Amino acid sequence: MSRSSKPTLSDVAARAGVAATTASYILNGRTLEMRISSDTEARVNQAALELGYRPNRTAQSLRTASTRIIGVVTDYVAGGMFSARILAGANAAARAQDHVLMIGETDGDQGVMTDLVHEFVDRQVDGLLFVTRTTSSIKLPKGLEGTRVVTVNCVDRSTKYPSVLPDDHGGGRRAAEAILSIGVRDDIVVVGQSPTSEALASARIAGLEEGLRDAGAQIAARLDCPWNLDDAYDALAGWLEAGGRPKVVVCLNDRIAWGVYHALADIPLAVPGEVSVISFDGSELGRWMRPTLASVALPFFEMGEEAVRILLDPQADEPVVMEMPLLGGDSLRSVARAGSVAP
Repeated sequence: MSRSSKPTLSDVAARAGVAATTASYILNGRTLEMRISSDTEARVNQAALELGYRPNRTAQSLRTASTRIIGVVTDYVAGGMFSARILAGANAAARAQDHVLMIGETDGDQGVMTDLVHEFVDRQVDGLLFVTRTTSSIKLPKGLEGTRVVTVNCVDRSTKYPSVLPDDHGGGRRAAEAILSIGVRDDIVVVGQSPTSEALASARIAGLEEGLRDAGAQIAARLDCPWNLDDAYDALAGWLEAGGRPKVVVCLNDRIAWGVYHALADIPLAVPGEVSVISFDGSELGRWMRPTLASVALPFFEMGEEAVRILLDPQADEPVVMEMPLLGGDSLRSVARAGSVAP
Protein backbone atom coordinates (compact mmCIF):
# COMPACT_ATOMS: atom_id res chain seq x y z
CA MET A 1 0.00 0.00 0.00
CA SER A 2 1.43 3.37 -0.99
CA ARG A 3 1.42 6.17 1.55
CA SER A 4 -0.94 8.27 -0.57
CA SER A 5 -3.54 5.56 -1.26
CA LYS A 6 -6.39 4.57 0.99
CA PRO A 7 -6.07 1.23 2.79
CA THR A 8 -8.10 -1.55 1.21
CA LEU A 9 -9.84 -4.62 2.55
CA SER A 10 -6.97 -6.72 1.19
CA ASP A 11 -4.51 -4.62 3.20
CA VAL A 12 -6.49 -5.28 6.38
CA ALA A 13 -6.71 -9.01 5.65
CA ALA A 14 -2.98 -9.25 4.97
CA ARG A 15 -2.08 -7.41 8.16
CA ALA A 16 -4.43 -9.62 10.22
CA GLY A 17 -3.28 -12.81 8.50
CA VAL A 18 -6.72 -13.84 7.27
CA ALA A 19 -8.51 -14.21 3.95
CA ALA A 20 -10.13 -11.10 2.49
CA THR A 21 -13.52 -12.84 2.70
CA THR A 22 -13.08 -13.39 6.44
CA ALA A 23 -12.10 -9.77 6.97
CA SER A 24 -15.16 -8.67 4.99
CA TYR A 25 -17.50 -10.78 7.12
CA ILE A 26 -16.07 -9.31 10.32
CA LEU A 27 -16.11 -5.69 9.19
CA ASN A 28 -19.70 -6.08 8.00
CA GLY A 29 -20.91 -7.39 11.35
CA ARG A 30 -21.32 -11.04 10.35
CA THR A 31 -18.88 -12.56 12.86
CA LEU A 32 -21.47 -14.64 14.73
CA GLU A 33 -23.35 -15.61 11.59
CA MET A 34 -20.17 -16.98 9.98
CA ARG A 35 -18.93 -18.51 13.27
CA ILE A 36 -15.66 -16.62 13.28
CA SER A 37 -13.62 -16.75 16.48
CA SER A 38 -13.39 -13.72 18.76
CA ASP A 39 -9.58 -13.83 18.45
CA THR A 40 -9.78 -13.51 14.66
CA GLU A 41 -12.35 -10.74 14.97
CA ALA A 42 -10.06 -8.83 17.34
CA ARG A 43 -7.08 -9.16 14.96
CA VAL A 44 -9.08 -7.87 12.00
CA ASN A 45 -10.55 -4.94 13.93
CA GLN A 46 -7.12 -4.02 15.27
CA ALA A 47 -5.62 -4.16 11.77
CA ALA A 48 -8.39 -1.94 10.42
CA LEU A 49 -7.79 0.53 13.25
CA GLU A 50 -4.03 0.64 12.71
CA LEU A 51 -4.39 1.13 8.96
CA GLY A 52 -7.20 3.68 9.25
CA TYR A 53 -9.45 1.50 7.10
CA ARG A 54 -13.09 2.51 6.68
CA PRO A 55 -15.63 0.26 4.91
CA ASN A 56 -17.14 1.54 1.67
CA ARG A 57 -20.68 2.37 2.77
CA THR A 58 -21.87 2.83 -0.80
CA ALA A 59 -20.78 -0.68 -1.70
CA GLN A 60 -22.33 -2.02 1.50
CA SER A 61 -25.65 -0.35 0.72
CA LEU A 62 -25.77 -2.10 -2.65
CA ARG A 63 -25.35 -5.46 -0.93
CA THR A 64 -27.67 -4.83 2.02
CA ALA A 65 -30.27 -2.50 0.41
CA SER A 66 -29.70 -0.13 3.35
CA THR A 67 -27.73 3.10 3.46
CA ARG A 68 -28.06 3.29 7.27
CA ILE A 69 -29.00 6.95 6.83
CA ILE A 70 -32.20 8.51 8.16
CA GLY A 71 -33.24 11.75 6.52
CA VAL A 72 -34.74 14.44 8.77
CA VAL A 73 -36.75 17.34 7.35
CA THR A 74 -37.41 20.09 9.91
CA ASP A 75 -38.92 23.56 9.82
CA TYR A 76 -37.05 25.54 12.48
CA VAL A 77 -36.31 22.76 14.94
CA ALA A 78 -32.51 22.72 14.78
CA GLY A 79 -32.40 26.23 16.26
CA GLY A 80 -35.17 25.71 18.80
CA MET A 81 -34.02 25.50 22.41
CA PHE A 82 -36.70 23.00 23.42
CA SER A 83 -37.68 21.03 20.32
CA ALA A 84 -34.07 20.34 19.34
CA ARG A 85 -34.47 17.64 21.98
CA ILE A 86 -36.45 15.70 19.36
CA LEU A 87 -33.33 15.57 17.22
CA ALA A 88 -31.21 14.56 20.21
CA GLY A 89 -33.54 11.65 20.96
CA ALA A 90 -33.69 10.61 17.32
CA ASN A 91 -29.91 10.74 17.07
CA ALA A 92 -29.47 8.58 20.18
CA ALA A 93 -31.91 5.97 18.87
CA ALA A 94 -30.37 6.04 15.39
CA ARG A 95 -26.85 5.51 16.72
CA ALA A 96 -28.08 2.62 18.86
CA GLN A 97 -29.25 0.94 15.63
CA ASP A 98 -26.10 1.80 13.66
CA HIS A 99 -27.75 4.61 11.69
CA VAL A 100 -26.90 8.28 11.26
CA LEU A 101 -29.13 11.30 10.74
CA MET A 102 -28.90 13.60 7.73
CA ILE A 103 -30.75 16.81 8.56
CA GLY A 104 -32.24 19.46 6.29
CA GLU A 105 -34.08 22.57 7.51
CA THR A 106 -36.79 24.30 5.47
CA ASP A 107 -37.29 27.60 7.36
CA GLY A 108 -40.98 26.97 6.74
CA ASP A 109 -40.61 27.03 2.93
CA GLN A 110 -42.72 24.35 1.19
CA GLY A 111 -40.52 24.50 -1.91
CA VAL A 112 -37.40 23.79 0.14
CA MET A 113 -39.22 20.87 1.76
CA THR A 114 -39.94 19.39 -1.66
CA ASP A 115 -36.32 19.81 -2.75
CA LEU A 116 -35.05 18.15 0.43
CA VAL A 117 -37.42 15.23 0.03
CA HIS A 118 -36.25 14.63 -3.53
CA GLU A 119 -32.61 14.88 -2.42
CA PHE A 120 -33.09 12.38 0.40
CA VAL A 121 -35.09 9.95 -1.74
CA ASP A 122 -32.44 10.14 -4.47
CA ARG A 123 -29.83 9.23 -1.84
CA GLN A 124 -31.97 6.21 -0.92
CA VAL A 125 -32.16 6.97 2.79
CA ASP A 126 -33.69 4.22 4.92
CA GLY A 127 -36.54 6.52 5.89
CA LEU A 128 -37.63 10.10 6.51
CA LEU A 129 -38.64 11.92 9.69
CA PHE A 130 -40.63 15.14 9.36
CA VAL A 131 -40.22 17.25 12.50
CA THR A 132 -41.85 20.56 13.45
CA ARG A 133 -41.11 23.03 16.22
CA THR A 134 -44.75 23.29 17.36
CA THR A 135 -47.51 20.70 17.12
CA SER A 136 -49.15 21.24 13.75
CA SER A 137 -50.67 19.77 10.60
CA ILE A 138 -48.40 19.66 7.55
CA LYS A 139 -48.74 18.90 3.85
CA LEU A 140 -46.10 16.47 2.63
CA PRO A 141 -44.83 16.74 -0.95
CA LYS A 142 -45.30 14.09 -3.60
CA GLY A 143 -42.60 11.55 -4.38
CA LEU A 144 -42.60 9.61 -1.10
CA GLU A 145 -43.99 6.38 -2.52
CA GLY A 146 -41.94 3.44 -1.27
CA THR A 147 -40.20 5.51 1.43
CA ARG A 148 -40.72 4.91 5.15
CA VAL A 149 -42.06 8.12 6.74
CA VAL A 150 -42.85 9.15 10.32
CA THR A 151 -44.07 12.62 11.32
CA VAL A 152 -42.92 13.95 14.70
CA ASN A 153 -44.78 16.68 16.62
CA CYS A 154 -46.97 17.03 13.53
CA VAL A 155 -49.48 15.09 11.45
CA ASP A 156 -49.67 14.68 7.70
CA ARG A 157 -52.96 16.05 6.39
CA SER A 158 -53.49 12.90 4.36
CA THR A 159 -53.03 10.78 7.55
CA LYS A 160 -51.14 8.21 5.44
CA TYR A 161 -48.14 8.04 7.73
CA PRO A 162 -47.62 7.17 11.40
CA SER A 163 -47.07 10.10 13.75
CA VAL A 164 -45.55 10.69 17.18
CA LEU A 165 -47.28 13.43 19.17
CA PRO A 166 -47.33 14.74 22.75
CA ASP A 167 -50.57 14.14 24.66
CA ASP A 168 -51.46 17.81 25.18
CA HIS A 169 -55.01 16.91 26.24
CA GLY A 170 -53.66 14.49 28.82
CA GLY A 171 -51.16 17.14 29.87
CA GLY A 172 -54.05 19.50 30.55
CA ARG A 173 -55.69 16.89 32.75
CA ARG A 174 -52.39 16.40 34.57
CA ALA A 175 -52.26 20.13 35.30
CA ALA A 176 -55.83 19.96 36.63
CA GLU A 177 -54.88 17.08 38.92
CA ALA A 178 -51.97 19.10 40.30
CA ILE A 179 -54.22 22.11 40.97
CA LEU A 180 -56.88 19.99 42.66
CA SER A 181 -54.22 18.27 44.77
CA ILE A 182 -53.36 21.58 46.47
CA GLY A 183 -57.00 22.19 47.38
CA VAL A 184 -57.91 24.85 44.80
CA ARG A 185 -61.35 24.76 43.15
CA ASP A 186 -61.85 28.37 42.04
CA ASP A 187 -60.06 31.58 41.01
CA ILE A 188 -58.04 29.65 38.40
CA VAL A 189 -56.71 31.85 35.58
CA VAL A 190 -55.28 30.67 32.25
CA VAL A 191 -52.74 32.86 30.43
CA GLY A 192 -51.67 32.37 26.85
CA GLN A 193 -54.43 31.17 24.58
CA SER A 194 -53.58 32.52 21.14
CA PRO A 195 -54.97 32.03 17.62
CA THR A 196 -51.45 31.29 16.36
CA SER A 197 -51.30 28.21 18.59
CA GLU A 198 -55.01 27.41 18.55
CA ALA A 199 -54.83 23.63 18.22
CA LEU A 200 -52.14 23.25 20.87
CA ALA A 201 -53.80 25.69 23.27
CA SER A 202 -57.23 24.15 22.72
CA ALA A 203 -56.02 20.64 23.54
CA ARG A 204 -54.32 21.75 26.75
CA ILE A 205 -57.26 23.89 27.85
CA ALA A 206 -59.77 21.16 26.97
CA GLY A 207 -57.89 18.66 29.13
CA LEU A 208 -57.57 21.22 31.93
CA GLU A 209 -61.28 22.10 31.84
CA GLU A 210 -62.29 18.46 31.71
CA GLY A 211 -60.15 17.56 34.71
CA LEU A 212 -61.43 20.52 36.73
CA ARG A 213 -65.05 19.94 35.74
CA ASP A 214 -64.91 16.33 36.90
CA ALA A 215 -64.12 17.67 40.39
CA GLY A 216 -66.68 20.48 40.31
CA ALA A 217 -64.08 23.19 39.66
CA GLN A 218 -63.74 25.61 36.76
CA ILE A 219 -61.58 28.26 35.11
CA ALA A 220 -62.40 31.78 36.30
CA ALA A 221 -60.70 33.75 33.50
CA ARG A 222 -58.75 33.28 30.27
CA LEU A 223 -56.24 35.93 29.32
CA ASP A 224 -55.55 35.66 25.60
CA CYS A 225 -52.03 36.64 24.52
CA PRO A 226 -49.14 35.48 22.32
CA TRP A 227 -46.84 32.93 23.91
CA ASN A 228 -44.02 35.17 25.09
CA LEU A 229 -42.83 36.97 28.21
CA ASP A 230 -43.80 40.56 27.34
CA ASP A 231 -47.35 39.85 26.19
CA ALA A 232 -47.98 37.49 29.11
CA TYR A 233 -46.79 40.18 31.52
CA ASP A 234 -49.09 42.79 29.96
CA ALA A 235 -52.11 40.48 29.92
CA LEU A 236 -51.85 39.46 33.56
CA ALA A 237 -50.74 42.89 34.82
CA GLY A 238 -53.81 44.51 33.25
CA TRP A 239 -56.12 41.93 34.81
CA LEU A 240 -54.50 42.33 38.24
CA GLU A 241 -54.70 46.14 38.06
CA ALA A 242 -58.43 45.78 37.39
CA GLY A 243 -58.78 43.96 40.71
CA GLY A 244 -58.38 40.33 39.68
CA ARG A 245 -56.86 38.02 42.28
CA PRO A 246 -56.04 34.43 41.28
CA LYS A 247 -55.30 31.45 43.47
CA VAL A 248 -53.60 29.61 40.59
CA VAL A 249 -52.26 30.89 37.28
CA VAL A 250 -51.98 28.30 34.50
CA CYS A 251 -49.43 29.28 31.84
CA LEU A 252 -49.60 27.59 28.45
CA ASN A 253 -45.81 27.57 28.17
CA ASP A 254 -42.78 28.38 30.31
CA ARG A 255 -41.99 31.71 28.62
CA ILE A 256 -45.46 32.89 29.60
CA ALA A 257 -44.72 31.81 33.18
CA TRP A 258 -41.66 34.07 33.25
CA GLY A 259 -43.85 37.08 32.40
CA VAL A 260 -46.46 35.94 34.92
CA TYR A 261 -43.87 35.81 37.70
CA HIS A 262 -42.90 39.43 37.02
CA ALA A 263 -46.52 40.64 36.85
CA LEU A 264 -47.30 39.00 40.19
CA ALA A 265 -44.13 40.39 41.79
CA ASP A 266 -45.10 43.95 40.79
CA ILE A 267 -48.37 43.89 42.80
CA PRO A 268 -46.75 42.27 44.87
CA LEU A 269 -48.22 38.75 45.15
CA ALA A 270 -45.80 36.08 46.31
CA VAL A 271 -45.35 32.76 44.50
CA PRO A 272 -46.30 30.33 45.93
CA GLY A 273 -47.27 31.98 49.24
CA GLU A 274 -50.24 33.87 47.78
CA VAL A 275 -50.54 32.55 44.22
CA SER A 276 -49.54 29.18 42.78
CA VAL A 277 -48.27 28.89 39.20
CA ILE A 278 -48.21 25.86 36.90
CA SER A 279 -47.02 25.74 33.29
CA PHE A 280 -46.40 23.58 30.22
CA ASP A 281 -43.10 22.72 28.49
CA GLY A 282 -40.80 21.37 31.19
CA SER A 283 -37.98 23.49 29.77
CA GLU A 284 -34.63 24.35 31.31
CA LEU A 285 -36.00 27.86 31.87
CA GLY A 286 -38.27 26.60 34.64
CA ARG A 287 -35.35 25.21 36.60
CA TRP A 288 -33.72 28.66 36.75
CA MET A 289 -36.83 30.52 37.86
CA ARG A 290 -37.30 31.29 41.56
CA PRO A 291 -39.24 29.57 42.87
CA THR A 292 -38.62 26.69 40.48
CA LEU A 293 -41.53 26.20 38.11
CA ALA A 294 -43.97 23.28 38.24
CA SER A 295 -44.45 22.39 34.57
CA VAL A 296 -46.09 19.64 32.51
CA ALA A 297 -43.23 18.51 30.30
CA LEU A 298 -43.13 17.90 26.57
CA PRO A 299 -41.39 14.52 26.11
CA PHE A 300 -39.42 15.66 23.07
CA PHE A 301 -36.35 13.46 23.60
CA GLU A 302 -38.52 10.36 24.00
CA MET A 303 -40.59 11.37 20.96
CA GLY A 304 -37.43 11.43 18.85
CA GLU A 305 -36.42 8.00 20.13
CA GLU A 306 -39.89 6.57 19.45
CA ALA A 307 -39.99 8.02 15.94
CA VAL A 308 -36.78 6.22 14.96
CA ARG A 309 -38.05 2.98 16.50
CA ILE A 310 -41.20 3.18 14.38
CA LEU A 311 -39.30 4.21 11.26
CA LEU A 312 -36.94 1.23 11.40
CA ASP A 313 -39.68 -1.28 12.27
CA PRO A 314 -41.54 -2.19 9.05
CA GLN A 315 -44.41 -3.61 11.11
CA ALA A 316 -45.03 -0.37 13.05
CA ASP A 317 -47.58 1.89 11.39
CA GLU A 318 -49.85 3.15 14.19
CA PRO A 319 -49.77 6.72 15.55
CA VAL A 320 -48.27 7.17 19.02
CA VAL A 321 -49.36 9.76 21.59
CA MET A 322 -46.82 10.19 24.38
CA GLU A 323 -47.60 11.08 27.98
CA MET A 324 -46.58 14.48 29.31
CA PRO A 325 -45.26 14.10 32.88
CA LEU A 326 -45.49 16.76 35.57
CA LEU A 327 -42.09 18.07 36.63
CA GLY A 328 -42.41 19.14 40.23
CA GLY A 329 -41.37 22.66 41.18
CA ASP A 330 -41.78 24.99 44.13
CA SER A 331 -44.40 27.20 42.45
CA LEU A 332 -47.36 25.12 43.72
CA ARG A 333 -48.46 25.24 47.35
CA SER A 334 -51.54 23.84 49.05
CA VAL A 335 -54.21 26.23 50.31
CA ALA A 336 -53.65 25.06 53.89
CA ARG A 337 -49.90 25.68 53.74
CA ALA A 338 -50.31 29.00 51.98
CA GLY A 339 -52.31 30.26 54.92
CA SER A 340 -49.74 29.20 57.50
CA VAL A 341 -46.32 29.48 55.89
CA ALA A 342 -44.63 32.75 55.11
CA PRO A 343 -43.70 33.25 51.44
